[in-house]
Amino acid sequence: MPTDATAPLPDLSRLIPDLPPVEVIEQQLDAVEREMTSLREEVEQLRKRDRTVNFHMQRIDEELRMAARLQQDFLPKSMPRFGTVGFNALWRPAGYVSGDIYDIFRLDENHVGFYIADAVGHGVPAALLTMFIKHSLVTKEISNQTYRLLDPGETLARLNDALAGQNLATGTFCTACYAVLDLQTQVMELASAGHPTPMLLRGDDPPRPIPVEGSLLGIFEGEQYRTRTIQLGAGDRVLLYTDGVEVAFSPDSETADPYRFSEELFKRRHLSGEALIYEIARHLDFEVGSLNPRDDLTLLVMGIGGEETV
Repeated sequence: MPTDATAPLPDLSRLIPDLPPVEVIEQQLDAVEREMTSLREEVEQLRKRDRTVNFHMQRIDEELRMAARLQQDFLPKSMPRFGTVGFNALWRPAGYVSGDIYDIFRLDENHVGFYIADAVGHGVPAALLTMFIKHSLVTKEISNQTYRLLDPGETLARLNDALAGQNLATGTFCTACYAVLDLQTQVMELASAGHPTPMLLRGDDPPRPIPVEGSLLGIFEGEQYRTRTIQLGAGDRVLLYTDGVEVAFSPDSETADPYRFSEELFKRRHLSGEALIYEIARHLDFEVGSLNPRDDLTLLVMGIGGEETV
């Protein structure tokens, strides 16, 4: 339909809202600018804090890695062998460092000492305590040109007194198991301080606990620890381990399951010490939570016999 070009345009002013004065608009823009400036300053402060946190996190990470390397330097560099007697070990910290420690050493021409210890908890505090344990473990008395080997119970008693004498914080204690093997007679003496019961693997028999008990280390001075003697023979393997091993085989993340661990050992009773360690490590790798272990774990195997059993 044609329109009249000369018709007046409609009045649209009523459709346009009333605008505030220019001064008010400028004030609002200034307020927005101040708010933006304040936000930019806050963002910059957060970035600075983030850089600071990252710096300290990297520093802590580096220090923990150095601590881990240092702690490993205190462990045996290789598994020793004394004639037909051989050792194998599995050591797995829950984090960078471990509250577990073990060692194997020759006491004289005829005797070998070995132990395993577990400081309460894990992480740096527990790792520091393991260093004290290592350097406070007395295994012999030397006077003039003679010496006397301490029996395991006496060694643990002295270690307990050394720990308790430090007056450490409440709740700071550890467990340990120490053994001495006569290489000629194959007689083993051992004592325990609140530690999981050692196990004996012998032929086709089920794993046999070696009953030996004692109080925790570092609680009260003057504690006495009983030394137990056991005759070993060719083919025998003795296992010392921390409770982290039993926990790793337990479906309950809070408690250890020694029965399941014993079952797993029985399945592998014919393996050599080295193969036994390998198979247990492989089994643990397939357990739920293997990438985030619940506790430090250490397993030390001493075997007597030919290459196939050690």
